[in-house]
Amino acid sequence: MVQFFRNICKDDQGQDIAEYAVMLAVILVLVIGTVKLIGGNANNAFSSVASSLGTTQ
Repeated sequence: MVQFFRNICKDDQGQDIAEYAVMLAVILVLVIGTVKLIGGNANNAFSSVASSLGTTQ
């Protein structure tokens, strides 16, 4: 059992997966933040244009 845990600690293949998971998490946070920021601004812009044209929803 002790030898099994030593082999797991020496195995560096798992680090690659962890690094990809961290990169994916950072990319997802950036994408979600950007979509929220652009989504709110786009909604305000379309509302402004619609009100200036005099159309009602």
